[in-house]
Amino acid sequence: MTKLNDLRDNPGARKERMRVGRGIGSGKGKTGGRGVKGQTSRTGVAINGFEGGQMPLHRRLPKRGFRNIFAKEYSVVNLGLVQKFIDAGKLDASQTIDAVALEAAGVTGKVKKDGIRLLGKGALTTKASFTVAGASKSAVEAVEKAGGSVTLTASAAEAAE
Repeated sequence: MTKLNDLRDNPGARKERMRVGRGIGSGKGKTGGRGVKGQTSRTGVAINGFEGGQMPLHRRLPKRGFRNIFAKEYSVVNLGLVQKFIDAGKLDASQTIDAVALEAAGVTGKVKKDGIRLLGKGALTTKASFTVAGASKSAVEAVEKAGGSVTLTASAAEAAE
């Protein structure tokens, strides 16, 4: 039976690090594994992407497109999913359905984006009122057809102007 004070790693399980630049007999003395002379034998060298004077790949490839850093990024929720959660009793249609209610019910994850955008995929049969950051035309029509209403938050209304 092994005792706690006798516990050891298996032989060869842990490898000692190579001590570099500690004399010729160590096998990694003199140049310390850095080869001879030149820029990379010296300290403080970081030449990422350098291809020996040849035009680097990241400069050879064409640049395309544009990323708008001010664009709003919404979490999308479809009406069919909302209806499914209402039927399951996880969402209360008598109350206003907003980002907090959708997150609490588990329809969306933690909303770290610029709010929730309602999309019209699926069918909504229950009368419900929504307060969301954005909504598609088809979603608004479907909610109003079911007898509900969609209110856009102030930030979304400003973006529409």
